[in-house]
Amino acid sequence: MSEKLKSDLTDANAKNALNIPNNAINNNSTARKIAFYIGSLNKGGAERVFVNLAEYFLSRGYKVVMVTQYQKEDEYILDSNIKRVISDITPEETTGSRMRNFYRRMKKLRNVWKLEQPDLVLSCVGKNNFMTVVTTMFTKTKPVVSVVGEAKEEYPNALMKALANLLFPCAAGVILQTERSREFFNKKVRKTTVILPNSLNPLFIRPRFSGERQKRLVSVGRLDANKNHEMMVRAFANLTDKYPEYTLTIYGEGELREHLLKLIESLNLTEKVSLPGIIPNVADNIEKAALFLHTSYSEGVSNAIIEALALGLPVIATDVPSGGTVELIRHNENGLIIPPGDQTALEAAIDTVLSDNALAEKLGNEACKIQDKLAPEKVNAEWERYFAKLWHNQ
Repeated sequence: MSEKLKSDLTDANAKNALNIPNNAINNNSTARKIAFYIGSLNKGGAERVFVNLAEYFLSRGYKVVMVTQYQKEDEYILDSNIKRVISDITPEETTGSRMRNFYRRMKKLRNVWKLEQPDLVLSCVGKNNFMTVVTTMFTKTKPVVSVVGEAKEEYPNALMKALANLLFPCAAGVILQTERSREFFNKKVRKTTVILPNSLNPLFIRPRFSGERQKRLVSVGRLDANKNHEMMVRAFANLTDKYPEYTLTIYGEGELREHLLKLIESLNLTEKVSLPGIIPNVADNIEKAALFLHTSYSEGVSNAIIEALALGLPVIATDVPSGGTVELIRHNENGLIIPPGDQTALEAAIDTVLSDNALAEKLGNEACKIQDKLAPEKVNAEWERYFAKLWHNQ
């Protein structure tokens, strides 16, 4: 989190810093309605953040509606008091050209806002942000857009970047997660942005494990090319002679499962590297591990890193372009940071931690302090204060 945000949004001074009356938040809650707009609730980082925020605002007395373009299998479960609306056009409505269908989607989403009449809509991810700004124009609904991943990937070409720079100033607010993300946008957008963090999953708030650690390296993430688990496996393979008692477990599912299984077999690591898939109790399964690895090429602010730090695991993570890693890790203080795609650096970092118990303990003890920094009651309140600022300025 930026120093400016820390100073502006401290628990003691936030209302004064934002020029909000002391009773503004609570008085607004029962009268306000918030909509969240996202592609689906399929299990992932951004989706979980939206579900957590939705349930927080519900608990604070706000009316909450979750609008998704699709409904998929294996989704997060919403509180029964949160209304779910599907905004995509039906197969029967999908006729004619792509442009015509795009217009239908826009019209249907605008009708959702007219029917639900939310005071504020929070959207995230690429085109969803464009849709939100355009479909709320000339309504009483305030659009707030958020960029939760790498901005260059959400807006990968000149047209998308131009649209972001054109439309984002029309939003009531623009939420980013890292200081580096600001650099992607023009000056007009930068002036409207605020940095807000993700809150920590409460399941990862617990005392740090203090017993003898398992001789395990662990990782959590989708099995895709961006996560670069192949480099992780190869680096581990090169260290097995020096650390024969250690194993590597990668939790997650994805399209590269078969590729990784073949790689593991080709390196004669079937007894040392496992891919258990998605499990429900991640914290219980990794809290006693010796080391956590995160090797993505690009990422926003990784929930997996946040959770590993909270458990007090020594963490080695790549310095992703968005700045997400450096928002969380201070190199050699509460974790180690390596360049993306650098297998030699990864091997050296693993060797450094496994060969130095004192360093591993220092990293882990510092890492778990993130529990206090990103505690849900603190972070969610920051989001609420920011929304209250937007309403107060109307």
